[in-house]
Amino acid sequence: MYMKRIFGFLVLLLTTGCVTEFNQQNDWFNEYGTLEAGIPVQMQYGSADLQPGTPSDNLVGAPVHRMAVMLPLSGDAATTGQTIRTSIETAVLQNAPRNLSVAFYDTTKNLPETINEVLADNPEVIIGPVFANDVRMLRNAKPETLPVLSFTSDASAIGNGVMTMALMPTNSVEAIIKEMLNDNITGFIVLAPDTESGRLMAGTAMEASKIYNIPITGVFYYKEKNSDSIKSVSMEASMNTARTAANTRAREILSDILTSERLTALEKSSLTLQLERLSKMETLGKLPYNGVLFLGSGDDTESLASFLRYYGVSSREANFYGTALWEGSDILNDFTMSGAKYATLPDAAPEFISLYERVSGTLPNRLSGFGYDAANMAMGMIYSSKSNAAYLLDPSGYAGVEGLYRLKPTGENERALQIVRLSGNGEPQVIKNAPINFLAPIYGLEQIKIKPASAMELETPGINPNDYISIPQRLQDKYRSKTYGTHMTYSNPTSIFQETQSIVILPEDDTDAVMALPDFQPITLESVNRTYIDSVEIEE
Repeated sequence: MYMKRIFGFLVLLLTTGCVTEFNQQNDWFNEYGTLEAGIPVQMQYGSADLQPGTPSDNLVGAPVHRMAVMLPLSGDAATTGQTIRTSIETAVLQNAPRNLSVAFYDTTKNLPETINEVLADNPEVIIGPVFANDVRMLRNAKPETLPVLSFTSDASAIGNGVMTMALMPTNSVEAIIKEMLNDNITGFIVLAPDTESGRLMAGTAMEASKIYNIPITGVFYYKEKNSDSIKSVSMEASMNTARTAANTRAREILSDILTSERLTALEKSSLTLQLERLSKMETLGKLPYNGVLFLGSGDDTESLASFLRYYGVSSREANFYGTALWEGSDILNDFTMSGAKYATLPDAAPEFISLYERVSGTLPNRLSGFGYDAANMAMGMIYSSKSNAAYLLDPSGYAGVEGLYRLKPTGENERALQIVRLSGNGEPQVIKNAPINFLAPIYGLEQIKIKPASAMELETPGINPNDYISIPQRLQDKYRSKTYGTHMTYSNPTSIFQETQSIVILPEDDTDAVMALPDFQPITLESVNRTYIDSVEIEE
């Protein structure tokens, strides 16, 4: 079994065989909520509650405090494990008393055997594992009173003393939906990958939409990195078939009237202008939403957005929103996505970036910050006079290297996020800073209560071409059209969503009007030429 202890002097201390008892530990839910939120504890350079102990604690033979760290230190995920390990070693070197023992265990090996070895060493706290299945196995094997600071974002793997330092999907989804209120979004659709995580995030969006009273009008799932699936979902979500049919029918009506009816000069002029305008368009009709929430990666989002624009969903009709999954992807450099917003963690503290770079020779990533804060929290808990639950679940939270966060007895956490807007030049603009305390609640959802969401057809009143053209009153009964759309749920399309397309309406009566018109020729109905949009090739 791979196990390596850092710092040689700590190994010497372990030979004494001295072991401390766990701190007095109450039930994880017992103390939570008994204190009001106040000023967060600063964690960048160790906890304010971290006490290095009396001088006798630093002598050989003094009680030894043990911290176990479980990470993937070999195999395909070794880079991830080593990144977190470096941040933990950095925190320990910087802040730990000399009577702290830190042992690293490789979760890539025989995990049940590794867990047994960890528990046999009687640690006071465990940091890690990273992956949900590993975390779940540890949770089922350990005493409930033993605290674990893991790095999974899977809510089903935590609880019973297992907490997570990772960003929970609920936080990012709820934060960006809350931002929609500032943009006057009256309805939005969800485009999510057809995965377990994607369905849970869509479920989060469904619950958040209720809290902030912004209706979801459709939920669509696509296969990740699958161009055919992405294209199909984009066409369906854009109502392209119905909107194209409505445009064709509207042009047919206008052309038929121009060729078959006796019209005044003003009527001919109005109908001709409308027909010319519609002939330059591929689609007709407003969408039953003015926001699109992308819950997948930046790469998939770029493809989805490109197809949506191709199928007639322009930036004038719908704002684009995303989550922290966009971070670090090429979408940040895509000028066609300028104006799109997403929720993400604040930038890491410059002091931590500099420290990590000096130690490792590389720049830290998000997991580096999580690991650094986890190590400082673990040390703070060990040397605190508080119980484990009272320390770790402090409602005031902690100001870590990547912003404000706090842990909850369910094992979840709440992380304060900032809202950024894409500018197309690789440097998103921060438009709303992350909260700096929990004096006012930041979130209303609990990830552990979220259920996966099913796909949902567009809720739409459909599109009737007669609503988008102006024809003489006397001809309206003669030239009626059916409504195009597959899922009509509203009786009045103008009662819910604001009209996004305008039609020039000229008076029907040409009395006293003088207008010189050229010889009129009806416009032949032809297909509108489509072009490629962005870098995505569309095949018809």
